[in-house]
Amino acid sequence: MDLNKVQLIGNITQDVELKQTPNGQNVTTISIATNRNWTDSSGNRQEQAEFHNVVLWWKLAEIAGQYLSKWKKVYIEGRLQTRSWEAQDWTKRYRTEIVGENMIMLSPNTNSWGDFTPNSSTPGNTTPAVKKTNIKEEEEISIDDLPF
Repeated sequence: MDLNKVQLIGNITQDVELKQTPNGQNVTTISIATNRNWTDSSGNRQEQAEFHNVVLWWKLAEIAGQYLSKWKKVYIEGRLQTRSWEAQDWTKRYRTEIVGENMIMLSPNTNSWGDFTPNSSTPGNTTPAVKKTNIKEEEEISIDDLPF
């Protein structure tokens, strides 16, 4: 049995740009930074950042392009893939990236008043804000109530 699975929780390091392939498929590439903290043998606190390239396709790419932005925290689940190509200088190049298959947005899109605003960082956004409310335990949340 084989397994190729990646799970990341990290911060997006650059603005997300939605693109389309020549045949019309949505695609976006995002960079996610994960941090590792530890105490070395001398008792000094150490920190290391790792940067991951993630490719999202189809509807997942569209959602990421609409709701994600730089510095937002996100969970990505996917698989590792290495692709190769020939550069202009005729050398063979390789790139290992994560092909995202599932995504959970962990940072809320909020403005200074605490309202939920889908893609609030996009200029000219005409989507109305949905006010946050406290939900009682006995109320059920319908999928239709979700803003995305």
